[in-house]
Amino acid sequence: MSKVVLITGGSSGIGKSVGEYLTEKGFKVYGTSRNPENYKASKFSILKLDVKNIETIHQTVKTIIDAEGRLDVVINNAGAGITGAIEEIPEAEIKANFDTNFFGPINVIKAVLPQMRKQHSGLVINITSIAGYMGLPYRGIYSASKGALELVTEAFRMEIKDFNIKMTNIAPGDFATNIAAGRYHAPLLDNSPYKKPYGDTLNLMNTHVDNGSDPTMMAQAVLKVINTENPKVHYKVGEFMQKFSIVLKRILPDKVYEKMLMKHYKL
Repeated sequence: MSKVVLITGGSSGIGKSVGEYLTEKGFKVYGTSRNPENYKASKFSILKLDVKNIETIHQTVKTIIDAEGRLDVVINNAGAGITGAIEEIPEAEIKANFDTNFFGPINVIKAVLPQMRKQHSGLVINITSIAGYMGLPYRGIYSASKGALELVTEAFRMEIKDFNIKMTNIAPGDFATNIAAGRYHAPLLDNSPYKKPYGDTLNLMNTHVDNGSDPTMMAQAVLKVINTENPKVHYKVGEFMQKFSIVLKRILPDKVYEKMLMKHYKL
């Protein structure tokens, strides 16, 4: 019997690539979007869901369970980028980012756990970011929201193990997607003390995304995790140096690592 998969944010980018790849492999895939009517040509079903709206989360989960009778894999992929000097990012935008990247996935998990507990099986994959392993300049809020999801997953795993429900993180590096277009960018203000370093860093970030890896790499990683009996706590997917930067953070003194990051961003 084909496994039933829910992917939040499945209309574009990594979510779309994962959905199409799993569909080709025989999975029954449901993706989500705030505007599913815009994706009628999708190769898999797209349902209406906004991770900041709990009612839409519960309705979509109910729709899938009513149709399929089960829910085997949930991929918390919906996310939002945010850039800017922390001093200059409005509090409302900071909260909005955490609503999408942190509270949204938690509410999706809460909505699916009763069904998975009933089945005595299930897998939750949280798509985080390599940026969540370090405080990156002018991406500090994004790093914080993704890092928070990494840590919550560690706790969740231990709390749900008795129900035979698995949970893991997959942290991607830079992939060639449209994430930059959907980011909140704090404006480059002419009178800002951060104008030059923020502007230079923003250009560098956009270059990294434009030259990023093929998102099919993430799709292949997701399939491998689904087929793993006991997934690890953390997975990293991306270019070697992006993954190695996490190792360096673990072994280098804090100030040495900080200087390395500042040199990379030319700060």
